[in-house]
Amino acid sequence: MDDRIEIEVEKNYRLSAFVEKLRKLADVLEQKKPFVLRFGGERIRIPVDATYHIEYEREDQEQEVEFQIKWSAD
Repeated sequence: MDDRIEIEVEKNYRLSAFVEKLRKLADVLEQKKPFVLRFGGERIRIPVDATYHIEYEREDQEQEVEFQIKWSAD
């Protein structure tokens, strides 16, 4: 039986902080190293071999772009 709890955390960033996070992510991935960040009080390690995905959604007058990174938990 899997005892893992589903977690979903969202955080809003100022533009400068968002750009800084994206730049750090890109720099680390270009070096073929895992990216580590703290999110929701948890240390998250994103492996280099993760799947990278960009999604666009439009519904009525609202539009959304999501940058997604997915990997299997160890």
